[in-house]
Amino acid sequence: MKAAAVVPLSQFLDSAGTLTLDQRKLLVDQSLLLLEQNYVHLQLKVAMHAVNPLQRLRVMRARMERQTAETMEAEWLFHRQMSSIFHSVRDLHTNYLLPAPFAGKIAFLPFMIEKCVDEAGGEQYLITRTVTGYTAPQFGAGAEVTHWNGTPIARAVALNGAQFAGSNDAANLARGLESLTLRPLVIQSPPDEDWVTLTYVGLDGSSQELREQWKVTTNLPPMTDLDALTPASASMGLDLDSDEKSRAKKALYVREVVDLERGQSSAELKNPKAVGGDDLPTTMPGVFRAREVVTASGTFGHLRIFTFSVTDPIAFRDEFVRLAAALPQNGLIVDVRDNGGGHIYASEFTLQTLTPRHISPEPVQFISTPLNLRICRRHKDNPAGIDLGPWFDSLDLATETGAAYSAAKPITPEDGANAIGQTYYGPVVLITDARVYSATDIFTAGFADHQIGQILGVDENTGAGGANVWTHGLLATLLNEPPPPDETSPYVALPNGANLRVAIRRTLRVGDLAGTPVEDLGVRPDSTHQMTRRDLLEGNVDLLDAAGALLAAMPNRRLDVTTKLTGTTLTVELDVDGLDRVDLYLDDRPISSEDLAGDPISIDIVDVTPGQLLRADGYSAGTLTASRRSVV
Repeated sequence: MKAAAVVPLSQFLDSAGTLTLDQRKLLVDQSLLLLEQNYVHLQLKVAMHAVNPLQRLRVMRARMERQTAETMEAEWLFHRQMSSIFHSVRDLHTNYLLPAPFAGKIAFLPFMIEKCVDEAGGEQYLITRTVTGYTAPQFGAGAEVTHWNGTPIARAVALNGAQFAGSNDAANLARGLESLTLRPLVIQSPPDEDWVTLTYVGLDGSSQELREQWKVTTNLPPMTDLDALTPASASMGLDLDSDEKSRAKKALYVREVVDLERGQSSAELKNPKAVGGDDLPTTMPGVFRAREVVTASGTFGHLRIFTFSVTDPIAFRDEFVRLAAALPQNGLIVDVRDNGGGHIYASEFTLQTLTPRHISPEPVQFISTPLNLRICRRHKDNPAGIDLGPWFDSLDLATETGAAYSAAKPITPEDGANAIGQTYYGPVVLITDARVYSATDIFTAGFADHQIGQILGVDENTGAGGANVWTHGLLATLLNEPPPPDETSPYVALPNGANLRVAIRRTLRVGDLAGTPVEDLGVRPDSTHQMTRRDLLEGNVDLLDAAGALLAAMPNRRLDVTTKLTGTTLTVELDVDGLDRVDLYLDDRPISSEDLAGDPISIDIVDVTPGQLLRADGYSAGTLTASRRSVV
């Protein structure tokens, strides 16, 4: 798979600028429609961030009526204003997506910068990656950046982060740093400058300065068509900015994965392949990386999830199970840093594999508007397609009751979230950061709400994105499918490949925090770790040591169940560690409860037929801590 052609930013921008005044008016009108009638977080954002995106759009629209084709502002300024209005709500689900030629393109500098702390606790900004073949004097992984265009680097990051849509300070800074060197042009305005001047401490300790030109290239394609009427597009919880950047980083820095996937994002291979020498082979090299890691506290499994953006959530779950089973069973580090989300089913289907608890998927709500009611009425009896029936009755009643939101119902099927149950029995630590968003926020909230394990954050919060997101194209399709199309649909096709995205259904926590929104609040970790120089340059060694210390302090349990069916008698052998009782169920009916003293025991169950489901629930001091299922 060859890399895409690269051109200077200034050359690329020469081809931009073809929207007419009427097309611009249409984009503003459709933005008003989505924010007024579909946007579930509007009231929350107006209150929390003291913004008024509707009034800004109305003022912009009124001024357009006084413009002509000759007097209208430059197109780049129109895009800048539209992006600013959408960014003002600080919601990475709700976006103005730029038209051609920006869609599908990335602006980039040929290196990555990441932040760490030194031994004294001071911030450092280090070069961690460079594009293959790129060289500069004393430049490479480990060079320390001190100034950006003459501005101290920490201040430059903060100023850049203020332009983007992070829901909290940690998210703003994380995105501000990432966007210094990488801009998906479909969602971020092009850089103002044609080049940047970088001041840095070279690898030999010398003071150096570098001027580097912004370049533009084509990004890898998205996993799925988000405008299509499919279960995947309707079940998306995706930060498009992070998803675009993740694919761009793969294209720029991890070409071996691009080659394995043959340019198809999140592709599932027929045969497992290992990307790195220490990695386990996987059928999804762009989605997972699994390896054993040696920490100061012992050897554990490390399973990185780069994205939940897949078309088949069951295949995702099953590959996670396969990889976790091949790793050490005494402790697992699940690492979701930088994961912007994807298929909500994939995130919530995976939780069951780590806990004996019944998984309650997060419920979601529409905001109560006539247009949302209209969409749900059209799809209230559509079990084979996009079934919105669970939300229809409450939206229909809201006209009379004045309820602001619909009833809260889960997107993820509860039976699918509990279809296979627990498959990993060791302790689990989840690593998060401020770029965790959307379906990954949902995964993290479910991990916390079901008390699966400890959460270790490299930031003090996740990105706090709690919603299901739909595009303008999908909304328009919902009023046209199934036939006949709705002739009075307010959605009008957008020009030049432009698009809009909106948080359509908000997610709510379960468990002890039941009913609390995820949006803007996020999930706070149980403990934090500040990234070190060794983390950035030596494979996260200090971060993994911190995770290993948490695992070593957690109880490690084992529940082995072997069965043998002779005629109609089932012999069950139990061998456990860290458990004092096991209850047995056959097709969910209680059969036996056994107190254990540590030695293996054997139990005979009569009148059993092949195909019945045996479930063994293990307890420690009266608390359910392990569960195993097997088909007789």
